[in-house]
Amino acid sequence: MSVEDSHPGHAIRTGRQEARVSGPRVLVAGASVAGPALAHWLRRRGAEVTVVEWAPGLRPGGQAVDARGVAREVIGRMGLDAAVRAACTDTAGAHTVDADGQVLETFRADDDGGDGFIADIEILRGDLSQVLYDDTRDGVEYVFGDRIAGLAQDADGVDVVFAGGSRRRFDLVVGADGVHSELRARVFGPHERFLRHLGHVLAFCSVPNAFGLDRWLLEYQDQESGRAALLRPIQDATRAMAIFSFASADFDVDHRDVAAQKALLVKRMAGLGWLTPDILAHLDDTPDFYLDQVAQVVMDRWSKGRVGLLGDAAFSSSPMSGQGTGLALVGAYLLAGELAAAGWDPDTGFARYEARMRPFVEANQEIGRLNARSRAVPGPDAEPLPDFAGEWFTELVGRAINGVELPDYTGVPDSASPAGSPITSSAKP
Repeated sequence: MSVEDSHPGHAIRTGRQEARVSGPRVLVAGASVAGPALAHWLRRRGAEVTVVEWAPGLRPGGQAVDARGVAREVIGRMGLDAAVRAACTDTAGAHTVDADGQVLETFRADDDGGDGFIADIEILRGDLSQVLYDDTRDGVEYVFGDRIAGLAQDADGVDVVFAGGSRRRFDLVVGADGVHSELRARVFGPHERFLRHLGHVLAFCSVPNAFGLDRWLLEYQDQESGRAALLRPIQDATRAMAIFSFASADFDVDHRDVAAQKALLVKRMAGLGWLTPDILAHLDDTPDFYLDQVAQVVMDRWSKGRVGLLGDAAFSSSPMSGQGTGLALVGAYLLAGELAAAGWDPDTGFARYEARMRPFVEANQEIGRLNARSRAVPGPDAEPLPDFAGEWFTELVGRAINGVELPDYTGVPDSASPAGSPITSSAKP
């Protein structure tokens, strides 16, 4: 790997730029999960890929994310199953507990074939990001500490101005920069137009494992207040991941103001029992605090001309769905495949990607909304909860996990397949 300072004291480029390829030049904004996953598939399909990330490097830690159903199939097609499983949290299951720590209900990681409440593949977001980066770093240009400051597109390409001062031209630009996507705001409109607050706020951070946690997630819910506290194991057995949620009709704290976020969390968790006070005692020392509203991104279209969106930037289903990472991985596979199958024509490629993904997205967003409703504070005017034991819910969960076809893309170039042969599928739509 080579590293050079593109703009001293600012952007850092990583990755070996190989001989120029004949495919399109694609800029991807965001280096968390969706961006590097898309870079993997774009490169395999013959594109020359640049990933730009405003953070100075990969962000470690983060919430545990899951891969179920077709998302597991995509990981297998990437050739990364072993690497991802080696970095997993190795969670055996989950216990819901009462305020005294007595177990109320148990869920195992092998329930429902590994697609249950605790998925067979559970990995910290930062660890998955590292696996994807390590897989792509030699064939993809990564630019850290920089961002898109302006862009203008025409019939043949997109001129991009970076905050660091450089100007470059690309054939396509894809925003994979999260719920608060700057690229989405710049090209499609303000955040308020697309964000749908689901009535909850989520926070998480890593803390010392002073609680005897051993491969089992523990969750305490206070139904009357709509609050919850969780502790989950991570690979480093000396530490644990703490997660908090609370009901909130609105959310007006800047997602970048960490001090205000911590103050809000302490205020809203006051009086919550179980281990909550002991966990919050570590709040000032945690290296990876995160707090934000539980929200979905709902858009009529995920592309405009030569600019498209992927992952949470386009269709966040919220953490309440448990499927955000799955949507990003599947979306990356389909977006790269449809663009390449369309000869890199953006109108055709983006349209086919959206047509394949939208029913899958809508099923997962419905799961997220239902889960948010189930955790709402009960009230006299509250809408009654649906019967989650009904066949309709089983069918919805099936569509949310496996309800999308993964084409083989026969005839589409794939540099990782022997003699250019297509990838075979074992996924069931």
